[in-house]
Amino acid sequence: MLTLVANMTNSLLVEVTIFLGTAIVIIPLAKRFGIATVLGYLFTGLLLGPSFLKITQNPADLLHFSEFGVVLLLFIIGLELQPSRLWTLRHAIFVLGGLQVLVTGVVLMLITHFLFGIRLSSGFVVGFGLALSSTAFVLQLLTEKQQLTATHGQKAFTILLFQDIAVIPLLAILPFLSGVQNQHYDWIYFAKVLAIFLGLIVASRHVVRPFFKFVASSGATELLTAVALFIVLGVSILMEYVGLSMALGAFLTGVLLADSEYRHELEASIEPFKGLLLGLFFMSVGMMTDVKLILAKPAIIIGGALALMVVKFFILTLIAKALNHRTPTSIRLGTTLAQGGEFAFVLFSVAQNQNLLSSTEHNVLNLIVTTSMALTPLAFLLLEKIGEPMFSKATPKREYDNIPNHAHPVILAGFGRMGQIIGRVLRMHNIEFTAIDKSANQVDFVRKFGNQVYYGDPKNPEVLRASGIANAKLFVLTIGNIEHSILVADYVKRNYPDLPILARATNREHYHRLRDVGVRYIWRETYLSALDMSRESLQKLGFSDDVAKKSVEMFRTYDDELIERQHAIYQDELQMIASAKSAVAELESLFDSDMNESCKEKLNP
Repeated sequence: MLTLVANMTNSLLVEVTIFLGTAIVIIPLAKRFGIATVLGYLFTGLLLGPSFLKITQNPADLLHFSEFGVVLLLFIIGLELQPSRLWTLRHAIFVLGGLQVLVTGVVLMLITHFLFGIRLSSGFVVGFGLALSSTAFVLQLLTEKQQLTATHGQKAFTILLFQDIAVIPLLAILPFLSGVQNQHYDWIYFAKVLAIFLGLIVASRHVVRPFFKFVASSGATELLTAVALFIVLGVSILMEYVGLSMALGAFLTGVLLADSEYRHELEASIEPFKGLLLGLFFMSVGMMTDVKLILAKPAIIIGGALALMVVKFFILTLIAKALNHRTPTSIRLGTTLAQGGEFAFVLFSVAQNQNLLSSTEHNVLNLIVTTSMALTPLAFLLLEKIGEPMFSKATPKREYDNIPNHAHPVILAGFGRMGQIIGRVLRMHNIEFTAIDKSANQVDFVRKFGNQVYYGDPKNPEVLRASGIANAKLFVLTIGNIEHSILVADYVKRNYPDLPILARATNREHYHRLRDVGVRYIWRETYLSALDMSRESLQKLGFSDDVAKKSVEMFRTYDDELIERQHAIYQDELQMIASAKSAVAELESLFDSDMNESCKEKLNP
């Protein structure tokens, strides 16, 4: 039936509707089984493509249309990067990115030339085309796994950015390699390129921002989306006009608008379109996977994809190690960028038109790139299941610090946000303390700022004894992990019953469990800050300072009493729910009664 519908019309809109309808069923199912979103889109495209249901016979057309999703993705990334931050990344972009493209491109070019007998001009196209990685795949996977801000995520981004820049000279070189020069790269061409870049800089400052202000003042908020799309489309058309990468132009435009006051409106307007078009892009890549050709030449295509990923993995890992990156980071980076990229499709297509690649070579190379993309989520899975546990075991265990027994009156167990503030106040009064934290990274970080803190686990009795707990006058417990906090509190109460404990509770359950082990003085995390914000909120809403202050004090008194009453039932969910509902009505009644009393006092002084 689906084939019948597709044959009735060649409308791209009908095809896209079917693709989206299938995706909204398959993608949630894939997520439920722990399959990456990208892999779900690839499977959807494979299912609907020429190899199976044959919804479309021209997946390349859909790929060209959906590549605009990559353009929007880079525009949004550009919005997150202010020019000053981009400048600070210049070393990583041009050194790490440049080495990756150059070394990988040369190695792959030589492999194709000497092993497969391809002439050097064609080998150059194959080598440097395969050296490029998939911006869309990598950024989507890193975002899903919340690794974009990790070290390997940031380095991967800078390499991808250089690759997008490298596409420009690579496309420019192709006519010289083939002898077919449709584009004249004279001074007029480069003057056009320079004029467009200068125009973007000027327009971002003196045209786009005032125009956004003008549109926003009209109150027609839907036009902000139209303006955002117009900007990206306009820049992309300009870039394509001079033969440059649309994605690069969109990225630069985003960077130039990164410090604009309308940055968030632009991002919010573009985000939904970006997500949908990226989904279509991944589906179109899946559709281009010719299963029949893979079955006919499995050794060449699947073997070629695996060989490509292995070569790129080792080259990038070695480059990262040579630039003094840690081994786990280098391996993660190599795994992340081991696949081929979407710009390889563009490069190979132009190369075929320039007679640098035959039709068969073009199809095989496209399938190798597509297969490597499809294998990328599996490579991430292997890294998580095998690589990460190995990294954890290989990390040398750091010995706890030797804590000198200074017989300080205060021991701080946990030196995070709360512990540091308490420590500063104590130091202000020249009160000596011994601070212990079980996070080596946290200890190393706070030491940079002149803090005296020791690496050790407060759960370890030996560490506590070494800190001088037997002679301490006060034990301050600010550990955030509930289980660890309870273990420490329980040990201290049982072995040093006369030592006062001041404890931090991250939530009400933590409070009750601390009370269970006998801790009396407990401060709930963010509680006092929330009360202070509540008081300020009432004042901003027109309540007098006295009424706002009295309301917050009343609430605090009532809530302190309530949490004590609830301690006896906190493990019974049904009773806790009933108690909470009752407390809301009781608090409202208490406030109304207090307000009435205040009114009577004013009338009868």
